[in-house]
Amino acid sequence: VSSLRGAGAYICGEETALLSSLEGRRGHPKLKPPFPADEGLYRKPTLINNDETLVNVPVIVANGGDWSRQWGTERSPGLKLFCVSGHVERPGTYELPLGTPMRELLYDVCGGPKDGIPFKVIIPGGSSVPMMPAEAALEADLDYESIFAAGSMLGSGGVITINERTCLVRVTERLAAFYAHESCGKCIPCREGTDWMYLILRRIEGGQGRMEDLALLLDICDNIAGKSFCPLGDAAVGPVQSSIERFREEYEFHVREKRCLVG
Repeated sequence: VSSLRGAGAYICGEETALLSSLEGRRGHPKLKPPFPADEGLYRKPTLINNDETLVNVPVIVANGGDWSRQWGTERSPGLKLFCVSGHVERPGTYELPLGTPMRELLYDVCGGPKDGIPFKVIIPGGSSVPMMPAEAALEADLDYESIFAAGSMLGSGGVITINERTCLVRVTERLAAFYAHESCGKCIPCREGTDWMYLILRRIEGGQGRMEDLALLLDICDNIAGKSFCPLGDAAVGPVQSSIERFREEYEFHVREKRCLVG
């Protein structure tokens, strides 16, 4: 068994980019097929899984599938790690059955909103999934089907909480900056689109935005989603598109008043 330390590139979360990095080359995704299971590391069949999957394998093998399915739901069985960050009293990583109510995770396990300031937005599955109004998210259960039905995705289980005193335009600008920085630059929609999203959001946040910028941002999202070489482009679109569609009043206030609605 050997290990290699990664260089910290987000793009290497994509399996073929990870293989490129392991081979000593730039972390760029490859065209599929061939898929890694047929031709992967050094052009040999390679299976790729994340740590959470591998940790679950021994206990399921030892105890059986029925043992594992005693937790969770029929379609989303088992346990899952939820990494909670943001404005909660007890942020951290917690292992809970799939199907646990979001309200139970955030209030009973994490102690509720930090300093008692109500939640405004909850991102249920990491920064790449659509933002949810807190009231909708708190009524959902933490399984793949329930979160999808509520308008987002469970994704990695990275639950991000944002309170009512936080400017959502600033949050979205920060996320856009991250994806622009982490784009590998291989394809035009992601390379150009993520950078333009960040620049426009920075302009709005800086008090120089225009109302037409909102339509422009959504148009850029449309030209990235489903058109980039790998899923990083789709990931970058999630927070931008959902924040404009679901919290448009904050953007319009920024443009009109040249300052944040809150904070």
